Amino acid sequence: MKLNFFGGGSGEIPLFAPDGLARLEAYQGFQAGTPYPHLVLRDLFNPQALRLVLKEWPEEEREIEKHDDGTYVKKKTGTTWKTKFGPHTQRYFTELSSPAFLQVLQKVTNMWGLMPDPYMFGGGLHATAAGGKLAVHADYNKHPFFKLDRRLNLLIYLNEGWKEENGGWLELWDREMKHCIKRILPEFNQTVLFATDSTSFHGQPEPIVGPPDLWRRSIALYYFSNGRADEGLPPDSSGEHSTLWQKRPAAGY
Repeated sequence: MKLNFFGGGSGEIPLFAPDGLARLEAYQGFQAGTPYPHLVLRDLFNPQALRLVLKEWPEEEREIEKHDDGTYVKKKTGTTWKTKFGPHTQRYFTELSSPAFLQVLQKVTNMWGLMPDPYMFGGGLHATAAGGKLAVHADYNKHPFFKLDRRLNLLIYLNEGWKEENGGWLELWDREMKHCIKRILPEFNQTVLFATDSTSFHGQPEPIVGPPDLWRRSIALYYFSNGRADEGLPPDSSGEHSTLWQKRPAAGY
């Protein structure tokens, strides 16, 4: 499939790296990912375009929500549907929700009838400060307004100079919550795409290590479908639930 939609109009720089979209579209190992279908790809996007998102990062209190319940989530912030994004940031959300990009996701994942979320409920821009964490969990499984099934999470990390000693790993756990199967460092221009269901346990349970001005930043988009026909499941095949928090063996939340 040849896509020209993402090349940028007059005066716009491309969102993707020169070979980025082609590498994503050609990826064939998504369904084979363990502990559940996923992929991790480096340098999919144009680094200049990602840096423009960082320059537009919202800072006003009314533009973001703070999340810190002291147990499951600490020192995390996120945007809402009320946030006024800068033009470069909005372009990412618009084009990664476009029919052209949805066709690419459907080809890579073999999930059909994918739809974006115009409300970006829980998605948008995320940031976690030094000392912050997000306990292992499975995400809510139905869109709160449309009652569509949540199918995919797309995360794009924006952390230049991030080191292993800073921690902040995204952890993918097995469905029995016995072992962390994979850890992904949130390095700049690292993209993670993974399937979501009621046992796709993931999180950033270990606190970030670094000075007070260190932030773990990411772009997050979620995708939905009307049921799970590609899995042989109709709409409303399971009960609706919110976030399912999980304790780690011997380590707690």
